[in-house]
Amino acid sequence: MFKNLTKRFKRIIKNISNRGRITEKNIKETLRKIRIALLEADVSLIVITKFIKKIKKKCIGKVINNSLTPGQEFIKIVKHELIEIIGNKNHSIKILPKKLSIFLIIGLQGAGKTTSIGKLSKVFRDKFKKKVLVTSTDIYRPAAIKQLKIIASKIQIDVFKSNNSEIPIDISKKAIEYAKIKKYDILIIDTSGRLHINTKLMKEIQNLHKYINPIETIFVIDSMIGQDSINIIKKFQKFILITSIFLTKLDSNARCGVALSIKYLTDIPIKFIGNGEKVDDIELFNAKNIASKILGMENILSEIQSIEQKLDKNYINKLNTQIKDYNSFNLNDFLKQIYQIKKIGNIQFLLKKLPISSDIKNNILFQMNDSMILKIESIIKSMTIKERNYPNIIKISRKKRIALGSGTTIQDINKLLKQFKSIKKIMKKIKNIGFIKLFNKIKQMIL
Repeated sequence: MFKNLTKRFKRIIKNISNRGRITEKNIKETLRKIRIALLEADVSLIVITKFIKKIKKKCIGKVINNSLTPGQEFIKIVKHELIEIIGNKNHSIKILPKKLSIFLIIGLQGAGKTTSIGKLSKVFRDKFKKKVLVTSTDIYRPAAIKQLKIIASKIQIDVFKSNNSEIPIDISKKAIEYAKIKKYDILIIDTSGRLHINTKLMKEIQNLHKYINPIETIFVIDSMIGQDSINIIKKFQKFILITSIFLTKLDSNARCGVALSIKYLTDIPIKFIGNGEKVDDIELFNAKNIASKILGMENILSEIQSIEQKLDKNYINKLNTQIKDYNSFNLNDFLKQIYQIKKIGNIQFLLKKLPISSDIKNNILFQMNDSMILKIESIIKSMTIKERNYPNIIKISRKKRIALGSGTTIQDINKLLKQFKSIKKIMKKIKNIGFIKLFNKIKQMIL
C-alpha cells in the first residue's frame, strides 16, 4: 500500500530531516518534490494545491524550530497537514446498542462488494463481538446470491436466503424481520452493482435506502479507478446519502492517490480499506497510520510501541526522582539501567532514526552486548555497598581488590567508571525533563 509514494517521500524526508537550518529556498525545493510525488500518485490537483499552500504558510517566514531540529519540525508540519487532508476526525463505525444495526452496501459492478461484505462480517463478529446476518438483493447477476453464500460459509456467518424471483425491498423486509426475531446485532444487505446513469436502478436503490433506513450506507469503490471515483461517488450522492467509503484493492499496483483525495473532495470518510483477496485483508481506516505509512514511519512506530510495553514503569518513575538529583545516581542504578536497556531490545534501531544528539545515540549504554553486561555485573557485585554508592572513593587499592574478586582487570574497572560518568552527564542534561517526558517527547516527533 502506497509503496511508490512512500519510497518518494522517504527520499524527500532524508534530504531535509537533518538540516540544522532551513531557508525559504530549501522549503520551496522540498515542496516542489512533494508536489511531483503526489501528482505521480494520482492525488487530485485541488488537494495537492491546498496541501502545499498550507505547509508553505506554516513554514515560510516563520521560526519553525523550538526544541527539535528545523528539518524534523518541517516533517511534523507535513505529517499534520497530510492527516488533515486525509481526514483527521474520528469516524467511528456506527453500531446501535441493543438494537438491529443495518448496513447497506452499494457501488459499481466489479468493485468487490460481496467480498468486502465477507471481510466486514468477520470484523464485526471478531473485533466488535457482534452477531451478524448477511443477505443479497442482487437479483440481476445470477451468481451473486450464490457467491455471498460461499463467502459466508467459509467464515461461518449466517445468511438470510434470497432468490432471483424476489424484488430487493421484499428480500430486505423479510431479512429485517428475521434478524429482529433471532436477535442479530447487525444485518448487512448486499445490492447489485449499478452505474449512476442507469436511472431505473438508481431509483431502485433510492427506494430501498428510504425503506430500510440503514445506520450506515457504505460505498465500495475500487482504488484502481483513480480520480474518476470522486465523480462516481458525487453522482451517487445525488440519489442516496452515503455515510462511509470502503476502498478496495489498495494492495495493487494502483497509484492509490484517491485515498488522499476522497474525504477532502466528497466530505465522506473512508472507514475501511481492502488490501488483499483474503477475508482478513481489511483495515479500519486511520488517518494517522496512513500518514505514517506514507512518510515511512511505520517501523519506528511499532518499535516505540514495543519499547513502551517492555519498560518497567515503576523503575522509570524512581529513576525520574534520581535524575532530578543526579548526584545521588550510583552504580546500583547504573546496573539497573543496563538491565532495562537489555530488556527493551533493539533500541539502536530507534535511536538511529531519531533527531537526538549524538552523545545519546552513541552512548556505550546503548551499544552493550550480553558479555559486556555480564562483566559489568560482576565488577559492580564485587564492590562494597559504600563503593557502589560513592564511586569516587574507588582508588587503585580498591580497584585491585575488585578486579581480583570479579576476575577482570583494572583497565576494565577504569572503563566501567568512565561509562558511569558518561551516563551521569546525560542525566544532567535531561534532569529538568524527566525520563518519561523525554520518551514522550521522542514519541511526539513522529506521532
